[in-house]
Amino acid sequence: MNRKKAVVAVIFMLTMSLSGCLRNGGNGDGEGGVTYEPGPYEVLKYEDIVYASGLGYAQSNTETSAVPLMLDVYCPDNNSTDRPVLMFIHGGGFTGGVKHKPEIVEMGNYYASQGWVYVSIDYRTTEELGDIDGMSEQEIIDYYDGIAPEEWVEHTFTGAESTKQIQQSIAMYAAQRDAKAALRWIVANADTYNISTDEIAVGGASAGSITTIALGISDLGDFRDEISIEQDPTLATTNLNETYDVKSMVYFWGSKVKLDVFEAVYGFDRYDVDDPELFMAHGDGKDPVTPYEGALALQDIYDSLNVHSELVTLEGHGHGAWNAVVDGKGLFELTFDFLMERISERNSGNTTDGDFGN
Repeated sequence: MNRKKAVVAVIFMLTMSLSGCLRNGGNGDGEGGVTYEPGPYEVLKYEDIVYASGLGYAQSNTETSAVPLMLDVYCPDNNSTDRPVLMFIHGGGFTGGVKHKPEIVEMGNYYASQGWVYVSIDYRTTEELGDIDGMSEQEIIDYYDGIAPEEWVEHTFTGAESTKQIQQSIAMYAAQRDAKAALRWIVANADTYNISTDEIAVGGASAGSITTIALGISDLGDFRDEISIEQDPTLATTNLNETYDVKSMVYFWGSKVKLDVFEAVYGFDRYDVDDPELFMAHGDGKDPVTPYEGALALQDIYDSLNVHSELVTLEGHGHGAWNAVVDGKGLFELTFDFLMERISERNSGNTTDGDFGN
C-alpha cells in the first residue's frame, strides 16, 4: 500500500503569563523534596497545551500526518515550589473520550485547590487512527506502520472478533506511547509549573486506568522503543531524553489487560517489587467492561510482591461510579488522602522494602 507520511513538526512555546503558577522560580528537580502547602487555593488553569504529536489518519484515511496531542494544567495560586503532581488519563474504550470530561475537570479543580498540580491529557484513539474496513491482514500491518509495531498488530488478529477490536488494540498501544510522552513533558516542564519530579502520581478511569497501570509498571522504553524514529518521525517531539519516576497510581474501574497483551507479544512480565503503590476504586456490581475480578487480580499480584496497594470496593456500583461515596468520602477525597498518606510515609522514612514504587 502506497502512502506518504506527511509529518509536521509541532513546536510549542508557552507564551501566556504564569504569574500564579510560577512565582518563585522553583527548581522543580525535587532535590529538596516536596514542599506541599495545604489549601484551599484559587485554581489557575492552562488549556490545550501541545505536549507532543503522534502519527494518525486524522486528515486523510490514506496518508498519515502528525496529530497534535494536548493537555490541560491545573495549578494552585500559591507560592509553593516543588509541588506534587497527578497526571490523569480519561477513559472512553480507546475509541474516544476527552480530557475536559466534567468529572475530570472537577477532580482537577479539587487537586489544584489543595495545592497539587493536576495534568489532564488527551491521546490518540481510534478516531485519529483511520478506517481499516475491507483490508487484508498485510494491508492492516502496512497501514499501521509507525503507529503500532508489526508484532503488536499481528497479535491483534489472534483474538479480535471484529474490525473495531483490531482498531481498539492498535489504539491501546498508541495511547500508551502518548501517555509516556506526556509524563516526559511534565518532567521537561517541571520548572515552569514548580513540580517536584520526586512526587509524580498517575491516574485514570476505565481505559485511562488500563493505561495508568501499564504506565506505572512497564519499563521506560516499553511502548516507545518498539518503533523507530524513521518509522515515526513524531517521536522527536516527545522529549525522548527525559525520564520519570512514578511513585503512585490511581485506578478507577480498570484492568491490567494492556500488560497482559504486552507479555503475550514480547514475553516480558514487568511486575516487580519496585512497582508504584496503587490505589484502586472498583465497583463490585455488574461491569461487563472491566469486571471487578480484574481489581482482585491486581491486588493479588501486589500482595505477592509485598508492594503497597489499597482496594476500595464501591459496593453495588458498576462501571463509571464517579459519584460513589465510601465512609462519607467521595473518590477525589479518598484518592487525595491515599496519596498524601504515602507522601508522608516516604518523607518520614517509615517504609519497608517493596512498599513504594520506582
